[in-house]
Amino acid sequence: MNGNLFIVCAPSGAGKTSLVGELLQADPQIRLSVSYTTRKPRSGEVDGREYHFVTEPEFAQMIGRGEFLENALVHGNHYATSAHWISEQRAAGHDIMLEIDWQGASQVRQLIPEAIGIFILPPSFETLLLRLNKRAQDPPDVIARRLAAARDEISHVGEFKYVIINDNFTEAAQDLISIVRAERLLTSVQLARHSSQINRMKQGI
Repeated sequence: MNGNLFIVCAPSGAGKTSLVGELLQADPQIRLSVSYTTRKPRSGEVDGREYHFVTEPEFAQMIGRGEFLENALVHGNHYATSAHWISEQRAAGHDIMLEIDWQGASQVRQLIPEAIGIFILPPSFETLLLRLNKRAQDPPDVIARRLAAARDEISHVGEFKYVIINDNFTEAAQDLISIVRAERLLTSVQLARHSSQINRMKQGI
């Protein structure tokens, strides 16, 4: 049986990356998809860990070869997910986590309707602004663009199966962990993954 495909989306500053990091530490069974991007690496970022950093021409060539499951232009940079890697990992039974924006999530849902969408919200716009300023990664004009984009991103929250409001980080992390575990315990999933074991018990063996 294919592994679950989880999609996590959030406006910049909502805490998506930190929450996913907490999930990965708590649940080694889940694997994070590393996106491709034309964005320049930030200080401390490593190619192949945070992102696969590629040039605009390289990105265009990969699109032409049909290598991406989804791709989107976000804050002036291109991002995409490897179709082959996702297919390979899911076929091996691994649960996968995608950190992408709502545009990419919409593309993925069209191709993989069973994908499980999770949207992370900040408690308020004021909190979002404070977080973006506190992390000191972007100049004021970029922060202003991210806030403007956040309004549009949040308007798509109704397209997702789950919503987490990241007011208290510990609680939000537990919510994310609980969603992943609950999806694994659905009857349809358990019957498919443990069919032989369950059938033996039905027969009293």
